[in-house]
Amino acid sequence: MSVTPILALALRYGGILAGAVAVVAAVVGLIVAGAPGLFGGLLGAGLAAVFLGLTAGSMLIAGRITKGDTTGPAFFGIVLGVWFLKLVIFFVVLLLLRGQPWLNPYVFFAAVVVAVIGSLVTDIIAFQRARVPYVSDVKLPGDS
Repeated sequence: MSVTPILALALRYGGILAGAVAVVAAVVGLIVAGAPGLFGGLLGAGLAAVFLGLTAGSMLIAGRITKGDTTGPAFFGIVLGVWFLKLVIFFVVLLLLRGQPWLNPYVFFAAVVVAVIGSLVTDIIAFQRARVPYVSDVKLPGDS
């Protein structure tokens, strides 16, 4: 699959970003709101990292299962199934965390937003830096 290097690079950059957001959000949360801010920053960054990793990971796994056929229904079924699962998990986590006294919701929200926006930037950087030929999936005459 020709997008594998891009997705692998996006996963690597996303992991680095998630670690940086976790550290910064934890320190800022601790300064601003004490222990609940610390937990909010760590949980927000961790949740965003898991969800962002699931997106690229689902595309890589779906590409392997379908043997690189990114136009088949199995590929789209796997990717959309994981996205739907992420949506359900997100709402369940929000319902479970609502009103918890050990969690600062503002720091949690800020960490999630910063991680999501940062992941979009890292995806763009990964797309620009990945060295993928324009015609990688084309079979030429004489190729076996």
